[in-house]
Amino acid sequence: MITAVIIDDDVNLRNGMKGLLALYAPDINIIGEGESVATGIAVINNLKPQVVFLDIQMNDGTGFDMLEKLSEMNGKITSHIVFITAYEQYAIKAFRFSALDFLLKPVSPDDLEKVIAKIRTILEKDDDYSHIDLLLENIRKKVDNFKRIALSNSDGIHLLDIVDIMRCESDDNYTKFYVKNRKPILISKTLKEYEEMLTEHGFARIHQSHLINLAYVKSYIKKDGGFVLMRDDVQLPISQRKREQIQLILTRQLNLN
Repeated sequence: MITAVIIDDDVNLRNGMKGLLALYAPDINIIGEGESVATGIAVINNLKPQVVFLDIQMNDGTGFDMLEKLSEMNGKITSHIVFITAYEQYAIKAFRFSALDFLLKPVSPDDLEKVIAKIRTILEKDDDYSHIDLLLENIRKKVDNFKRIALSNSDGIHLLDIVDIMRCESDDNYTKFYVKNRKPILISKTLKEYEEMLTEHGFARIHQSHLINLAYVKSYIKKDGGFVLMRDDVQLPISQRKREQIQLILTRQLNLN
């Protein structure tokens, strides 16, 4: 059995989550509950659950406040955290860059089953939960332009400086990250998801299969429909429908450099 606690100031949501988990994840055993930052800290410290389902907004603070205090008290977070939240754009963006799981209220069975499947996989590994530190760093700074990203796969959590990502390549429903001075990393998410996250960081989708960091473009080649030559000497095609737009972006980028 997987041990878990639910920290939320809404008793109806806590009861609803327990009902959903009993139906869709009977191997998750709810061993405690809390309705505030203070009671949440006490429950987690006393019971040491493997998983914490955590609300963001509570009467005496936020879930982020609770994690900060737990980190200060214990040195690090030792539970898998799943946030339960209403739609908050900034928080959700921070979760995605930190590879943290979240459920939107009202919690749907489909979303819950996906998160539970990921929990089971993660708990089989010896995770140090360093990506939670990244989340708290981003929340603490209250910046919108995150500098690092966490990528989660079967090998564990990979924390990367975004400036070190040279390009991303689609592989069906997976994305392969090519990163400076390290081996490629394969992630089980689509390229579109990372396009949405990385476009504001100087990345451009030049092809159905390729998302590139413009800072790593060596040259633009017009022949055969258009290619880019990357700094690692890989040549990548530009799709016909994106050719004019990408040509303008690359021309401006290369002229600036």
